[in-house]
Amino acid sequence: MSAMFIIQFAIVLLCILVGARVGGIGLGVFGGLGLAILSFGFGLKPAGLPIDVMFMIMAVVSAAAAMQAAGGLDYMIKIATRILRKNPKYITFIAPLVTWTFTVLCRLQVTLLILYYL
Repeated sequence: MSAMFIIQFAIVLLCILVGARVGGIGLGVFGGLGLAILSFGFGLKPAGLPIDVMFMIMAVVSAAAAMQAAGGLDYMIKIATRILRKNPKYITFIAPLVTWTFTVLCRLQVTLLILYYL
């Protein structure tokens, strides 16, 4: 590994750590600062925007917001609470299964939303 790579890697790591310490939007701000240092200080060209990833994130956030607005999350929590309270003895086994099932159902909703917008 070259010394330049190690210096650039250290800058990226430092920006991530400081941003995580600041928290919230600070992570994005310090990520942008790291990108600016690498671009202007070292002359590296930034890659293109990951538009596909941004659209997927927007679809997931939209689906979660729609579920929250429609009361779907409250309904799912009510069902999970009912299932877990009926079987407190087996909560170690049932809780992961309930979580997995709800994750699959939510993922199905996101997939359908993505397909709808395509």
